Amino acid sequence: MERLNKKKTGKVERPVRVLQFGEGNFLRAFVDYMIDIANEQGKFDGDIVLVKPIEFGSLDRFHAQESQYTVQLRGIADGEAKRINRVVTSVTDVVDAYGEYEKYAGFARLDTLRFIVSNTTEAGIVYDDTDRLDLTPPKSYPGKLTKFLYERYRYFDGAADKGLVMLPVELIDDNGIHLKECVLKLAALWGLEDAFVTWLNEACVFTSTLVDRIVTGYPKDEAEELCREFGYQDDLIVTGEPFALWVIESERDISAEFPLPDAGLPVIFTDNQKPYKQRKVRILNGAHTSFVLASYLCGNDIVLESMNDALILDFIKKTIFDEVIPTLTLPKQDLIDFAEAVLTRFNNPYVKHALLSISLNSVSKWRARCMPSFLAYIEKEGRLPKHLTFSLAALMAFYTGSEIRDAALIGHRGDEEYRIMDDAAVLEFFAENSAKDAEEYAGLVLANEDFWGQDLSVLAGVSEAVASYVADIRALGMRGAMEKIFA
Repeated sequence: MERLNKKKTGKVERPVRVLQFGEGNFLRAFVDYMIDIANEQGKFDGDIVLVKPIEFGSLDRFHAQESQYTVQLRGIADGEAKRINRVVTSVTDVVDAYGEYEKYAGFARLDTLRFIVSNTTEAGIVYDDTDRLDLTPPKSYPGKLTKFLYERYRYFDGAADKGLVMLPVELIDDNGIHLKECVLKLAALWGLEDAFVTWLNEACVFTSTLVDRIVTGYPKDEAEELCREFGYQDDLIVTGEPFALWVIESERDISAEFPLPDAGLPVIFTDNQKPYKQRKVRILNGAHTSFVLASYLCGNDIVLESMNDALILDFIKKTIFDEVIPTLTLPKQDLIDFAEAVLTRFNNPYVKHALLSISLNSVSKWRARCMPSFLAYIEKEGRLPKHLTFSLAALMAFYTGSEIRDAALIGHRGDEEYRIMDDAAVLEFFAENSAKDAEEYAGLVLANEDFWGQDLSVLAGVSEAVASYVADIRALGMRGAMEKIFA
């Protein structure tokens, strides 16, 4: 079977406008996929060069296919389960920053270059005061970027129109702000001239971004079958869900230079991404955290099973629409549309998302994802949000066990053991207290300021409600308690 390559895709060569640090699945199924569509529609007209920013790993698969690859989106589209295939041709080349340093550094002198995309993991945007300018390349991603920008600054003699736009998608809050802070610290550490710092501030743009798409990666078990279906050999297939969102926050408006929304793509330019971050955390992540523990104790193992369980589905919907959305600030229809998209994503038949995987570190997740909605609802409505309050009791029921084994608290679902994974201090607390009577147990958990950053037990009616729910769960089982409480 012929291997996918530029001749087979009929690739149109375009000016290289994007340098991308990271060649992983997410960027290829998200950023490069979007740029490919914008190119096809005549909205962008730019190619991408991928940089391998770490020493280990190989680019052989990319070279063998001249960086051409297939994205298959799997999920619910237009109300039915679909697989949507696209051959992505926006990537024109790849380069190893270590093994091909001169070629990599040469892109700093490329006149057409305008954008730097990165996904170097959450640990990638860190200031390393041991990094050095004379390394080829520097060790850290901020070090590589600082040296790259400095060499561009020097080559173009500080020309204002040769600055670059940074588009980091690492999953940390204010990623662009932190990246710029690292670059400025390294410029100071390395004694780079003030004029370069001025160029960084005035000619370059460091955006902060929020990204959302589940990318499931290379379909190892199906790859051979898919290649027969495609009619070509592709060792770089990437699978993901149809849903996508890219929110780009910038002090300067870059929408005319990066007009992806004009191609119908789900990209939002804003000077404040926080409401969108809040929407994602409180609706998508908050829904996960509020229902998964109860659903698991009801006998479900994956999210899709939860969506097919009428009791759990009703719980999810009422949590989101009745208790979370009323506490948020974006226009209500935007929130409703996003929530409906979340439910569609949860119902994806191609994603087997394990509830136990989502349960990891549920105490800190409840604090970050559910507690803001819980407190805001109480403040706004003057009463407890019934479903979010129950989710606290479900957490206490899930975190019930006395034995810690191999860094996990051992819980029981009927005769079946399950592993509760969290920080050691959290597990020790529950091992010591989860067998106490419901009233005392609920009171201790709610009053633990290390968990919540405040004493939740002082809120009117909370201790009584949670203790009552815990008692019902113990007496009736999770499903029986939910049927009693939410019937």
